[in-house]
Amino acid sequence: MSGTVAVVVLAAGAGTRFAGVTHKLRAEIDGTAVVRHSIDAAVASGVGPVLVVTGAEPLEDLLPPTVTEVRAAEWSAGQSHSLAAAVAALDSTHVDAMVVGLADMPGVTAACWQTVAVTPGQIVVATYDGHRRPPVKLARSVWGELPDSGDEGARSLMRRRADLVTEVAVAGDGRDVDTVDDLRSL
Repeated sequence: MSGTVAVVVLAAGAGTRFAGVTHKLRAEIDGTAVVRHSIDAAVASGVGPVLVVTGAEPLEDLLPPTVTEVRAAEWSAGQSHSLAAAVAALDSTHVDAMVVGLADMPGVTAACWQTVAVTPGQIVVATYDGHRRPPVKLARSVWGELPDSGDEGARSLMRRRADLVTEVAVAGDGRDVDTVDDLRSL
């Protein structure tokens, strides 16, 4: 797919399963906040403009000046609303696709973002050792088919439109940080 691709990092959730002393995106790995590991890899990928969708936790102090913050006003209604905020922010642009990843996946590398972005297909999903995990590239042609409610984004679209899904194997760590134990295991 030729054209412009944007990168979207979803960082709006409350992180309620994380029982640490801070929000999980502020928890640190090697002295750097989880969210910065994710954002820095997205920026380093050079894929395109980077949008960070925020909501529950104010993250302005952790966002580099090279990214655009998009507030998801209805973040508590589920991931579909965070994704809808990204679509709304990109809708009037000339972006042909967006590569969507999660802010609580600090092991996703810049190369992973790049690989997903350049792989042809309307829906392209990364696989880590055969398991589908973000990031996922979504061509503009499928944005209207994304769920409009609930806590799923591209997963439900991939189930409904399996005919459009292309898997691409990537290196990196596809685990997310939901609990303190998850953080410790990284």
